[in-house]
Amino acid sequence: MEKTVQTTAFTRAAEIRLSYRNRVKPSERPQVTCSNDSYQVLKQSWDTGKMEFVEQFKVLLLSRANRVLGIYEVSTGGVAGTVADPKLIFAAALKACASGIILSHNHPSGNLNPSTADLQLTKKIRQGGELLDIAVLDHIILTSEGYYSLADEGLL
Repeated sequence: MEKTVQTTAFTRAAEIRLSYRNRVKPSERPQVTCSNDSYQVLKQSWDTGKMEFVEQFKVLLLSRANRVLGIYEVSTGGVAGTVADPKLIFAAALKACASGIILSHNHPSGNLNPSTADLQLTKKIRQGGELLDIAVLDHIILTSEGYYSLADEGLL
């Protein structure tokens, strides 16, 4: 007598795999010690053709020693904004085992001042980071001519 295996919704769960591969030796990773270091790393990774065209949101993922584990592009939006989903930000941070993150986005208009929405999002992500023991160290706003650091301005 053969047993028949019933296929139910409980046996159809997807398998989740997490992987993170870094081909750069820890000693060769850039170290972030100030907002200008963050800006220099981010500026090199930014597509200069998009800096003044569309808004993008990226996250710098850092080790406990503030060495750059990677840069995660969260979203690309339109001229006036983009969506930065906290779930995606923390999924990337957790996958990389980041101890700290630096949020960043560009303002195509060239205006360096943070908007109310920028400040609210930063606060929300900082609170989430506290629960996960992932420090939100800064939020950098970039333009083609410079940057604004919320941490330097005491807004973090």
